[in-house]
Amino acid sequence: MPVFVIHEHHARRLHWDLRLEMDGVLKSWALPKQPPKIKNLKRLAIQTEDHSLEYAGFEGTIPEGHYGAGKVKIWDKGDFVLESRKPEKIVFHLNGKKLNGKYVLLKAKFSSSEKDSGKNKNWLFFRVG
Repeated sequence: MPVFVIHEHHARRLHWDLRLEMDGVLKSWALPKQPPKIKNLKRLAIQTEDHSLEYAGFEGTIPEGHYGAGKVKIWDKGDFVLESRKPEKIVFHLNGKKLNGKYVLLKAKFSSSEKDSGKNKNWLFFRVG
């Protein structure tokens, strides 16, 4: 089964990095607030660059002067079942120590200029079951 990991990342600002194993890499999103444990609590998730699968086990400090400098620790990890994957919506079941249940990543469109832009990296991350 594919793996997921959520890193608690103490960089310039504290945030959480959601990573899902897909297409041979860890697809990644940065969450400015702690991941939701309860249903329908929506969190902004900003899509970031993919990471290698080896990064799923990383904990440590990224040195000053490097991208993402700061302390990184695993907040939650486990496996997941992908229910559906479309360009605008990903539905999956997380099986972790802190997060368990059905979750959705939904592409967010906060303004009319984002609707036709390939630059939009904003998603909403929330639990539905």
